[in-house]
Amino acid sequence: MPECQNCGAFVTDAYARVFTPPGVDDPRVCPNCQDKIRDGAEIRTARSTRNS
Repeated sequence: MPECQNCGAFVTDAYARVFTPPGVDDPRVCPNCQDKIRDGAEIRTARSTRNS
């Protein structure tokens, strides 16, 4: 089962397939990570709060 490298939350196989590069099984961040966002190939701290 894939899980987020940042928070350890479970993610679906479909999410991991879309948001990870080839050869990587676990995404770096997931929708549960309120303090991190994907910025191109990098992960950065969110500049503002995310409304969820």
